[in-house]
Amino acid sequence: MNSRTIILLLISIVIAALAVLNWNTLVTPTTVSLGVTEIQAPLGAIMLGLTILLCVFFLAYVLTLHGSVLVETRRHVKEMAAQRELADKAELSRFTELRQFLETQQRQQQDLFNARMDAMEARVMARTAEAENVTAAFMGQLEDQLRGRGVSTPVSSRVADVDVGSFKPSGDRF
Repeated sequence: MNSRTIILLLISIVIAALAVLNWNTLVTPTTVSLGVTEIQAPLGAIMLGLTILLCVFFLAYVLTLHGSVLVETRRHVKEMAAQRELADKAELSRFTELRQFLETQQRQQQDLFNARMDAMEARVMARTAEAENVTAAFMGQLEDQLRGRGVSTPVSSRVADVDVGSFKPSGDRF
């Protein structure tokens, strides 16, 4: 229990003890003025009754206030849960959008890389074909020079039999 509750409980016990110890004085009839008229009644009992009635109303007020605070707190908790759920959904949505964006970026980068690799492969193939043509031209020129001198040309027949398309360069030459 907190200190306020203990103090209120002690005050209530003191009032009850005084009422019990002085009961004869409290119930002694006396003249009580009601403003318009005067009556004979025990003033102490009337004051004690009014004090008890005031305590009952005060207790009802406190309980009503406490109940309304509990209801308001419950409403706030529900609203907070709904807001937290909306925030979680928004965060999940942002993560999904981020993942989709990253996947799109990765796909674009992969497509760009593949396009560059295809272009590079096409250039290498074109240069290889050009080198084959240059080599064949040199071989033809050598062959023509050798024929002009009257030397047999077994080299050209061997060069013509070689399939350059199946040639695969080894890694140590590049």
